[in-house]
Amino acid sequence: MNSAANSPASFVLLQLGGRRFALDAGIVTELAPPVRLHTFPHTSEILSGVIVRRSRIVPVYDASTVLTGRRSSVHRFYLIARREFGKTSELSAVPVDGECELISGEMLPRDPTQPAYIRGRVAVGEDVIDVLDFELVVTQPLTTPGATPAADRIGVPS
Repeated sequence: MNSAANSPASFVLLQLGGRRFALDAGIVTELAPPVRLHTFPHTSEILSGVIVRRSRIVPVYDASTVLTGRRSSVHRFYLIARREFGKTSELSAVPVDGECELISGEMLPRDPTQPAYIRGRVAVGEDVIDVLDFELVVTQPLTTPGATPAADRIGVPS
């Protein structure tokens, strides 16, 4: 691992499905208050619908479905982050259960037995929090009914 990977970085701590996770603060654009979620017929497993934020349509992904194996029931805020697609980017949102917190810390290596959507870990006091790869979380295929939840298996990027 090179020294850049061990240098302090900024992370946003968020709560999903009763668990804490971290995202690279560089991709987070804002924490938005709850607004109306517009739903429509679709076949995307993790897409909940869209919200309108600052005159833009922002897709909302229920990441707790992937991370905990169940849909999020409490939506106190929407964490809006930027996804990169080659030379373009898109804002996407995930409903979060509680307030978010900005921290600084050193990225620790990812445990190879963890799902692919875990980029690494960051120490927060006595806790070690998983750092998410936002792109892989929102594109992760869900398990079929009766199968092991995605939170308990090794993920493979789609």
